[in-house]
Amino acid sequence: MDDARDKSLPSFAKLSLALLFIVIVFLWSYSSHEELPNNSFLIIGAVFGAYMAMNIGANDVANNVGPAVGAKAMTLMWAIVIAAIFEALGALVAGGDVVNTIKKGIINPALISNPQIFVWAMTAALLSAALWLNFATSIGAPVSTTHSIVGGVMGAGIAAAGFDIVSWETMGKIAASWVISPILGGVIAALFLYFIKKNIMFKDEKLDSAKKFVPLLIAFMTWAFSTYIILKGLKHLIKVDFVTALILGLIISIVVFILVKPLIAKKSLKLTDNRISVNSLFNIPLIFAAALLSFAHGANDVANAIGPLAAINDAVMNATISSKVGIPLWVMAVGAIGIAIGLALYGPRLIKTVGSEITELDQVRAFSIAMAAAITVIIASQLGLPVSSTHIAVGGVFGVGFLREWLDSSEEKFLKEIRGKFKKDKNQLDKYQLELNQLAAKDSKSKIDYKRIVELYNLIDEKDEKVKLERKEFKSAKRIKYVKRDAIKKIIAAWIITVPAAAFVSATIFFMIKGMML
Repeated sequence: MDDARDKSLPSFAKLSLALLFIVIVFLWSYSSHEELPNNSFLIIGAVFGAYMAMNIGANDVANNVGPAVGAKAMTLMWAIVIAAIFEALGALVAGGDVVNTIKKGIINPALISNPQIFVWAMTAALLSAALWLNFATSIGAPVSTTHSIVGGVMGAGIAAAGFDIVSWETMGKIAASWVISPILGGVIAALFLYFIKKNIMFKDEKLDSAKKFVPLLIAFMTWAFSTYIILKGLKHLIKVDFVTALILGLIISIVVFILVKPLIAKKSLKLTDNRISVNSLFNIPLIFAAALLSFAHGANDVANAIGPLAAINDAVMNATISSKVGIPLWVMAVGAIGIAIGLALYGPRLIKTVGSEITELDQVRAFSIAMAAAITVIIASQLGLPVSSTHIAVGGVFGVGFLREWLDSSEEKFLKEIRGKFKKDKNQLDKYQLELNQLAAKDSKSKIDYKRIVELYNLIDEKDEKVKLERKEFKSAKRIKYVKRDAIKKIIAAWIITVPAAAFVSATIFFMIKGMML
């Protein structure tokens, strides 16, 4: 991953390409709305929307592909290509033609009577959220883009109409998601990892266990992801209830199980019976998981970039304030293309953070995290619990890391036992060798001495083999790395301050705009 990052474009080239996209958006919005009265803030909003979309791509998309890249299931370059394509497809195909202008209903737009002030507020919200995401990306902290725009809208709303405009009950639920999301994601990821370790990795015949359980795990993943995509990724195209989505997902998973089972059996014939071979069976499922997560993310989270822009467009075009507005194709394109460009230019930093800087990941651990991402969203949506996809994914990384720490306590006992046995047998071997040397040095040897020498040679050979085996076992039993505490502190701190920081910056920008315009 480091090599791929080192070969990426220089900082100046990245900045130049990002600015080129913003300039293109500016020229398009200006030329297409030149005849429109009061078009200045629509053009500015388009520029800020493009900037916000790139920051979403740079920060949020890492959660979808980071674990797969960290596990080396695919290269960084292919992760960027796959994520960019499926993010854009999700936004353009399943992003919907109507968007809520006020994300999560956190403020009541009816309390802002002047459409011009509403436009200023949405402009401030866009810019503040984008600036906060830019800062978080620069320090390598994966934060929720939804929470960033929520903070931006809240801050601008308070600045425009006072504290009464905010739905504090909704804000309370969002605050609760800071705890609910990572805990749910972490617990589910840890449970999956423990299941795989207990039923496959800790078995003597790993390949035989893998042939039995891997097709079932892939089928279960298909069920979870099919349900997830039907409920979340395609909700703007087709409307189905939870039970129908579950049944459709189950049918798809049964088909996948029938197809996958013989393929796994065939591939296992070419593999050796070890951990690395079993891990390799999860490579293809991880690539599909990254693509599907990116598609669902593009369908849902593109609204973070274009929701306020669509609101500005509607307010300028119709001189009214609406809670839901239509999305022009050019607005959706700004969001979709911006996310893809931001991911390609600045995504590697956060992909590295999620994939390797919190804890070491392999294919099985990354698979557990991907499963947690889909299942947690499904459970939370049915229970009405507020969750963040970013917090779920990173919580999943924490979960598998902490499970490894817990298992490491057993590993330490195992290491102590090996060390004790090794020392004991080595001491005994040394004693046999010393006795043999003493007997060999004797000038006159009795029949008993010769008999003892033969016996010692046999004992030394036997004990030497045992000591060599224990030495090899001891060296191969490496201590598992712990979850990096510095990374945890930095990420959790960024999560906690995202909403208030974005709100403060948004309010400040709103007052600056108001001061310049009045």
